Amino acid sequence: MEIAKAYDPKQAEEHHYQRWESEGFFTPEINEDLDAKKYSIVIPPPNVTGSLHMGHALQHTIMDVLTRRKRMQGYRTLWLPGTDHAGISVQRKVVEQLKKDEHKKPTDIGREEFVRRAWTWKEQYGNTITEQMRREGASVDWTRQRFTMDESLSTAVRNVFCTLYEEGWIYKGLRIVNWCPKDKTVLSDLEVKEEARKDGKLYYLRYPIKSSPPVLGGVAAASADGVVLSLTVATTRPETMLGDTAVAVNPKDERYKDLIGKTILLPLTDREIPIVGDEYVDAEFGTGAVKITPAHDPNDYQVGERHNLERLLIMNEDATMNAAAGPDFEGLDRFVARAKVVERFEELGLLEKVEDYEMTLPVCERCKTVVEPILSDQWFVKMDEMRDMALDLMRSEAVPHFSPQVPHEKVYTAWLENLKDWTISRQLWWGHQIPAWYAPDGTIFVARTEAEAYVQAKAKFGEDVILERDPDVLDTWFSSGLWPFSTLGWPEATQDFETFYPNSVLVTGFDIIFFWVARMTMMAGYFTGKMPFHTVYIHGLVRDENNQKMSKSKNNGIDPLILINKYGVDALRYSLVKEVTGAGQDIRLDYNRKTDESSTVETARNFANKLWNASRFVMLNLDLQQGFGVIDVENLELADRWILSRYYQTILQVREQLDGYSMGEATKSLYEFFWGDFCDWYIELVKSRLQENADPTSRATVQQTLAFVLDGILRLWHPFMPHVTEEIWQLLTYGTSEPSSDRPVLAIQPYPEIDTVHINEELEEQFNLLIGTIRTIRNLRAEAEIKPSVKVKVILQSDSDRERTLLEAGKSYILDLAKVEDLAILQSIDESATEEAIAGVVGTVQAIVSLVGVVDMGQLIAKLERTLSKLEGAIASSQGRLNNEGYVKKAPPEVVETARADLEESLKQQEILKARLAQLQGK
Repeated sequence: MEIAKAYDPKQAEEHHYQRWESEGFFTPEINEDLDAKKYSIVIPPPNVTGSLHMGHALQHTIMDVLTRRKRMQGYRTLWLPGTDHAGISVQRKVVEQLKKDEHKKPTDIGREEFVRRAWTWKEQYGNTITEQMRREGASVDWTRQRFTMDESLSTAVRNVFCTLYEEGWIYKGLRIVNWCPKDKTVLSDLEVKEEARKDGKLYYLRYPIKSSPPVLGGVAAASADGVVLSLTVATTRPETMLGDTAVAVNPKDERYKDLIGKTILLPLTDREIPIVGDEYVDAEFGTGAVKITPAHDPNDYQVGERHNLERLLIMNEDATMNAAAGPDFEGLDRFVARAKVVERFEELGLLEKVEDYEMTLPVCERCKTVVEPILSDQWFVKMDEMRDMALDLMRSEAVPHFSPQVPHEKVYTAWLENLKDWTISRQLWWGHQIPAWYAPDGTIFVARTEAEAYVQAKAKFGEDVILERDPDVLDTWFSSGLWPFSTLGWPEATQDFETFYPNSVLVTGFDIIFFWVARMTMMAGYFTGKMPFHTVYIHGLVRDENNQKMSKSKNNGIDPLILINKYGVDALRYSLVKEVTGAGQDIRLDYNRKTDESSTVETARNFANKLWNASRFVMLNLDLQQGFGVIDVENLELADRWILSRYYQTILQVREQLDGYSMGEATKSLYEFFWGDFCDWYIELVKSRLQENADPTSRATVQQTLAFVLDGILRLWHPFMPHVTEEIWQLLTYGTSEPSSDRPVLAIQPYPEIDTVHINEELEEQFNLLIGTIRTIRNLRAEAEIKPSVKVKVILQSDSDRERTLLEAGKSYILDLAKVEDLAILQSIDESATEEAIAGVVGTVQAIVSLVGVVDMGQLIAKLERTLSKLEGAIASSQGRLNNEGYVKKAPPEVVETARADLEESLKQQEILKARLAQLQGK
């Protein structure tokens, strides 16, 4: 058989994935057993504008591992792919394209043409991430691919909106929202990022109290007789004072309680505003007096509601000041207006001071514009009833199980308990247009179709009227909140909905538990009567080489395709998933940005090559015409029975670990079995039985066992590393890896099952003694610097009859792998046996390696003494530096820490060398 000496990931990835997809191996229909258990996952839909990033790579690999395993276990398995229409992002792309190519604005071409062009953009550029998912090896069912604006999903969105409106859960009203002045739209909380700023300022502004007499040159805090003349407020946004409608103090604050009910002469305006008492004010913070601007701050809005304050909006959509701000400020950008307000206060003597102030600012995730809290007339979903429903489900244990068990359930519950009404309208043209129409008098008609709206209007007015549709679209999270069931055909009772709903698991990051997971559970609970998934699997983040969270703003992301092209997709998948623990911890991925290299992924690539090379060795030593799959139980030898027991124990471990979503632990178990048990020991133990002159029965038995276990290893590894395992399996099974429709594929072969008949824990325990003995003899040889080609004489001593019997049974293995020419297994020995020898212990067995005739004891002792002397000099130098307080204080902490670690390692080496010398010198 011709088998390449090295694995070529590019070739394997191309031809195997194409065949998997084209022949329908990713569809549930590939499993003809309609009564089989069902397993379904819907992908968290990436933005249609997006491209693959490392978070996707991790998330998709986790889902693929789960899906491939269940598919191989015979489940009718559906992993449904799709993308989100990404309202703001697509709109910006089309706006930019329109400006660049035609020097036009959206209003120049109108809404209908703009939407048509958005669809064109989506068809032309929107498949980037789906094609990249193919590169990842994602075994999604592409025949069921969905888009959040597909007609069937749009029908579901309209149905949900209208139903919630009819039930009184959706309303339109004035509320404080996150407003992006650049995109001129409301933003969800998820689209707003907190950005730390060290260059902030805190401005202390004096507001004169009306009853106080004027003071020449400005206003003092108090007159000579103690009468309060002004209140000082502190703010980071001085421009908003033009919209102040009150100053609030805590009613328990002795300094100000007598001022409650008085009025302030608001500087730079001709308005008077009241002083109100409200326990919202923290008397210990700042001056204890707070300016209240209900139209420009969410907390101030609440205070305004309690005190029936005017809500004065002083900004336009682009964050310029409007007429309500006054003629001196109208038309100015908010930050220009800020500077002018501060200047005017200083001129009037009302600027008490300005302090440097570290602060966090809300910025638009996409354009980085500072977000403005602003009062706006928007559509909202009332969350109180939905919240109560979700909490009741939580208490009834009907909500999804969060895995791994970190405090996500508590966080989820806490978020629900503090839930506010959800702003669902966006000032865009691309998206699900809100199904609401307005009559000339402002009456709103919410309907599933325009025709239905006109029927409602005629019923109300008794005659035909012209209706105008609401121009806004829905928040993308509204449509994605229906994703687990709308993608399966709901509200129609489709076969997919009946079969695959609820989903088995949702795989997602912790950062969208609130924005997406909670909304999906609420929507699904209300409209389907069921929770959308049984389990929510929460994974951590992929962090960069400096352990920083990857983000666009930091420009520290790592393009997965660079690593895929360099090392192969299986290497990247393995390097990510082996770090996935049962605690949802973050993953750190090392990366050299100058060379596009990653030692982590390179190590994983080397493992893929190890899998290839070990498999190549096995295949080159098989008589394939004999076939495999049936073990010759009658002729199994000790090593064969041991590897079969280890194989089935590994299956048991991996099954439990994957069922518990401990993927990193599962890969560790597989790695230790393949590299340790199978490669390092079993293959080495049976090499002599593979020789042409070996006993035919023994040779055939070991060939069958090798092929059987290798086949199982490939099946176990396939969900993690699908391409290399498929390539090897085709070679192992058919002698060629060229795709052919007349040959089955590993992707749908049965996953290994546990056969307890072959599990023998006592044998494994006994065999561990053999392995330990061989390892001990090897270590002793290394310590004595005995050349690999030189065979030695060894005595194994044990008081245990059982141990001696086992050692006798494995005597041939010890002779072969430890390079021993004369092996004695004894119950007792005399002192002369240890003369000119080196000894070690494994369990209760003493291993004695004779050095007579194989080592010059004098030269060996002299060499060890020189090494020890050099090491002790280095130790003294290190200790001197670390005992120097000046060095410890001045040197970088990481340098000091490294020095201490090096010293600790040197001290361990010193201890080992002294022990070896003492043994050789007979001390």
